[in-house]
Amino acid sequence: MTHTFLARAGVPALALAVGLTLAACGADDGTGHDMADMGGASSSPDAPSDTATDAPFNAADVMFAQMMLPHHEQAIEMSDALLAKDGVSPELVDLAERIKAAQGPEIDTLTAWLGDWGADPEAGAGMGHDEHGMAGMMSAEDMQALEDATGADAERLFLEQMVAHHEGAVEMAQTEVSGGEHAGAVEMAQSVVDTQTAEIQQMRDLLASR
Repeated sequence: MTHTFLARAGVPALALAVGLTLAACGADDGTGHDMADMGGASSSPDAPSDTATDAPFNAADVMFAQMMLPHHEQAIEMSDALLAKDGVSPELVDLAERIKAAQGPEIDTLTAWLGDWGADPEAGAGMGHDEHGMAGMMSAEDMQALEDATGADAERLFLEQMVAHHEGAVEMAQTEVSGGEHAGAVEMAQSVVDTQTAEIQQMRDLLASR
């Protein structure tokens, strides 16, 4: 189910939008200085020192955040769907809760970065579900199937879907690790690679035992 997201339909348009956003950072800040000379920062000189705009960033960072944001949101939606069911095994309850605990805070961080960078946090939302434009994203039909499933079928479907979903996240994160500039975004991407690769193996083991 995984396909490299950069090759999917709609990504060129999104990349263009990212490019236009970053190009805006090169505008004069009103003091005669080119904002592009500030390492990609688009904030004023009075911005707090702990904001993401103090660190340089590039188009790959923006793309990563815009794509990973809805990807994480869907992982939490999938986890909630499983946790709402009766009789879910303790191992899967623990897995779903760990996914939510890890990705919830990352959603907040990604949203804050995009705001600091002047980028649209909704830009990646149209690349999932029915359009299948993002690696590992479930379609509306996939999500409905998970909602409708019960018992062992629900557990199996959750595991199969989340393996594919995690594989897509790892693919996107590896692209950020190799091409990103923002230290925080690259660090998060590496954490996604490490954590979700381990969870993929755990889920495959759980599937094999069923």
